[in-house]
Amino acid sequence: MTISLDNAGRRFNREWIFRGITADLLPGERYAVLGPNGSGKSTLLSMISGHLSPSEGTVSYRDDQVSIPVESVYKQLSFAAPYLDLVEEFSLTEMIDFHFRFKPLAPGMDRQQIIALLDMEKSRNKAIKYFSSGMKQRTRLALACCANTPVLLLDEPTSNLDLQGIAWYEKLIDMYSMQKTVIVCSNQDHEYAFCKHYIQITDYK
Repeated sequence: MTISLDNAGRRFNREWIFRGITADLLPGERYAVLGPNGSGKSTLLSMISGHLSPSEGTVSYRDDQVSIPVESVYKQLSFAAPYLDLVEEFSLTEMIDFHFRFKPLAPGMDRQQIIALLDMEKSRNKAIKYFSSGMKQRTRLALACCANTPVLLLDEPTSNLDLQGIAWYEKLIDMYSMQKTVIVCSNQDHEYAFCKHYIQITDYK
């Protein structure tokens, strides 16, 4: 899927967060959205995902030149961010089963393999609300990366992860994002070291 931004901008009240972004985000490429905290990276990612409409310009989606309506774009995307809620009352097993009622699993993956990937066999029946912040973030990342969708969106992916968790994230990206369009919002080098293209949000103020 190609995501095209044409002179896209977003404002809240009278304040422009960014404006004038024109770019084609192409299938299989890796993009980093860069900028300091509060600069609008997450807002841009929400606009790319279709959760927010541009205040000016357009964001459009197409697959093999066939236009995809914005209300159907969610089927093509997986999204992980520290502010996205998990269902706290669910166990890990229930959370995985629930998530993959709405997203297809990557080929060859199943619930047990995801639990093994997370190294959380002992926590498979524990309620998510009892997980540490790092365990929750690893769960979000695994659910997103192990979905069979062509686009993967990541916002500050190693938030709440220690050094071991960061190494796990890097391995996860290597294993489960090779054929995907990946868009990472970050201001930390290790989160987007694999990206080849950069959008500097401060260039559009």
